Order: sequence, then structure tokens, then C-alpha cells
Amino acid sequence: MDVQDISKGKRNLVVAVMLVSAFVAILNQTLLNTAIPEIMVHLKIDANQGQWLMTGFMLVNGVMIPSTAFLMDKFNTRPLYLMAMTFFTVGTLIAALAPNFGILMLARVLQAMGAGVMMPLMQFVLFNLFPKEKRGFAMGMAGLVISFAPALGPTLSGYLVDNFSWRSPFYTIIPFAVVALSFGAKYLTNISKPKDVHLDVPSIILSTLGFGALLYGFSSAGSSGFTSLTVIISLLIGIVTITIFVFRQLKIESPILNIRIFKYKTFALTTIISVFSMVSLIGPSLLMPMYMQDARGFSALISGLLLLPGAIITGIMSLVTGRLFDKYGAKWLAITGFSIITITTLMLAFLSIDTALPYLIIVYTIRMFGVSMIMMPVNTAGLNAIPNELLSHGTAMMNTLRTISGSIGTGILVTIMSIGAKNFTPSKEQLETASAGNKAEILQSQAMIHGINIAFLILTLIVFFGVVLSIFIKTENKHTNTRSA
Repeated sequence: MDVQDISKGKRNLVVAVMLVSAFVAILNQTLLNTAIPEIMVHLKIDANQGQWLMTGFMLVNGVMIPSTAFLMDKFNTRPLYLMAMTFFTVGTLIAALAPNFGILMLARVLQAMGAGVMMPLMQFVLFNLFPKEKRGFAMGMAGLVISFAPALGPTLSGYLVDNFSWRSPFYTIIPFAVVALSFGAKYLTNISKPKDVHLDVPSIILSTLGFGALLYGFSSAGSSGFTSLTVIISLLIGIVTITIFVFRQLKIESPILNIRIFKYKTFALTTIISVFSMVSLIGPSLLMPMYMQDARGFSALISGLLLLPGAIITGIMSLVTGRLFDKYGAKWLAITGFSIITITTLMLAFLSIDTALPYLIIVYTIRMFGVSMIMMPVNTAGLNAIPNELLSHGTAMMNTLRTISGSIGTGILVTIMSIGAKNFTPSKEQLETASAGNKAEILQSQAMIHGINIAFLILTLIVFFGVVLSIFIKTENKHTNTRSA
């Protein structure tokens, strides 16, 4: 069916289905953060097995995303959506009923297979449903989902687990997933025509091994450090395999991930900026809970509530910045956003054991206001710069690199924090503070805070590069449909 033939009412239903589906898929990624300790107790598993419920999901999700370009080219939108959402819904139901770790791990794999397709598919559908001059607003709605769902996860999960059981987060998701699947089955329309592409099996193998090893290596570096033999071997396998994968994509006629889209300079630049913005987003969302829970002793629920105002602001502002993008383009939004993030990240680099909670909430919320000015406007500018027939590869490429950059950022920042904590030398004032209470515990908290401050200082330098790169975004003439290459 031609997109132009879809009525506004039908289009809005399709958009609603895609947003709700993506919301529950993304929410699911962080929903287990505070439930893992309870799962470990009830299923009698150790910390390594518990962590695999997160790591395994991330790995499967990460290796699925590069394949979505092929899937979106090969299959109609509707059956692809139904397949992805069915996998996710069935996986969620199995997770809620899982009697042991093995079944729960299988359920997480099924969830990840569906969730890995949903995010690129949502962006692909929105871009095809809206004309170029309205894509900013459409992607703003996607930004609301992307920013709000991960932040809501730990808070919601903390409340549910504290008051019910570790299964309750899964039971909470099931009705939303079933409703989205039902509405999708009824209202979702095929918005693109399948292409005559064939599956290159060696590319799938290389993609799975390469991206999987890279994601595993960086995620393991957060706990084991970059000097760990496992981390080094994983990263080497990942780098070598992905290099082979890239060269193969440049040679074959039907690549599963079209590397040639980087010849469009605006797409290449905005993709690099998106990597910086992802690291800037994932950094504090990781470091702040560690500061709140491990160093200050607050509960997971309080820690989640501290992040919630920032998530709400980001969600609301995503709609506003989408409109601003449609009117003015991405350049000045990105420059302003990265400038705000740079300043507020620096303000978080001087935390202490008694930093006031209002200060943390205000600074973090302003920081997330800056993030809202970058994520979707920059992504939209990049995808606008490539032809419509390459949108499937553009959305898959951006989501692949965002996933990898999130993993890289996590590994690097946790490693920096750990090194900083190990090399901590308390000041005379800190020793006096520690002597007034449980000295060893207080010094351990101060050492962790010292490491977190160093990580925030490094992150300040990283996001400053985002300001510099944003200067080179070309301002597109909003009154024409010309593409900037």
C-alpha cells in the first residue's frame, strides 16, 4: 500500500502502535536492574548468572540490530512487526512463569530477539509515514519513548519488587505487549515493498560473532577491567571479525548492512555525533545510581526517583525539539545541547559524601534537558541526508552504533572509576570525617566518589568534542527537498 494513501487517522493508529511497542521493549531493558538480587535469592543463582540476565539480553539485542536492515528490505512491515512483537510477548510471558534460571535465560533471549528489531523498525516506519518537513516531530515522539522508558524502568521495578515479587515487572509488561500486538495485527499496514535481496550467511555469522564479541568485551570490562584476558580476547575477536565483515559488505551485491551510506557526509557526521550523545546519556545514568546506592547508601527506588525528573523533562522536550528541528534544523540545537551537557557534567565532577539531593536532581535534570536537544534532531538530520531506499540501512546502522557506543561508554567509564577509586588518597579533612564514624566504610565510599568524579571529568572532555563536531553540521534549507551529502 502506498504511504500517500494512508489516512491521517490510520497513520496515527500505526504511530501509536509503534510507539507503545517500542516503549515496552525499551522499558524491558532496564526493568531487571533492581530485580536481579531478588531473582538470585529465589532461583538460587550466583551473581555471575544473575548478571547474564542483563548481559545475555544485551548481546542478543545487539547482534539482532545489524540484521534488521536485511529483514526490513526482505519482508513486509506488518509480518516483520508481528514476528518481533510475538517473540517479545511470548518471551515476557515465559519470564514471568520461569521456574528456574535456564528457562528465564531462554525467555530473555526471546525478548531480546523481538526488542532488537523493534527500535530500528519504529524509526523506519515513522520516516516512511511522515514527509521530510515533519520528520522532526515524528522522531521527537520516538525520542520521548527512547528517553523516558529506560529511566522509568529502575524506578518502576524498584517499587514492584519491594512490594510484590521479582516476577511482577514481567506481569506488568504483558498486558501492554498484548494490547500493542493486538492493535498491530488489526491496524498496522505494510508501508514498504519487499526487495529482491538474498541472505548472505557468512555476513550473518560475521555480524553475530563480531558485534557479540565486541559487546561482551566492553560490558565485561566494566567489572573485570581492560587488562582481563577474557576482555582482551573478546575485543580482539570483535575488532578483527567486524573488520572482515565491513570489507565483505563493501564487496557483495546485497549487504546486510550497507556501509556505503557513509559516503553521505551529513549522515556520517551525525552518526559520529550520535555516538558521543549516547555516551553522554549512558554515562550519568550509570554513574549516578552507583553514587547514590553504593557510595551514599540510598535505596534503588530513591536512586531511580532522582533520575525521573530528568527523564520526564527529556520526554516532554523531545516533542518540542522535534518541532524546532523541523523549523531550524539540527545544528544550533546540537551545539546548545552539548554546551549544556558539558557544563552540567563538569558540575557533577565535584561530588562529595554529603552533596545535597536537590543539587543532584536540578543539575541532572538540566543535563537531560540538554540531551533532549541532541538525540533525535541529530538522528533525523542524518537519516534525512540519505535516499529513502537506504532508510532501512540508515536506521539499522545508527542503532547498531548507538548500542555499541553505549557498551563502550559503560566499560570505559566504569574502568576509569575503578582506577580512580583504587588510587584514592584521602585528605586530612576526609580522614577526620571518617574517624567520626565507621572509618573503613566511609573511606571506601569516599574512594568510590573520587573515582566517579574522575569519570565525570573524562566524560566532560568527551561531550565537549560533541560541541566541536556539531559546529560542522550543515544547516539545511527547510524550504527545499534537496539532500545534503
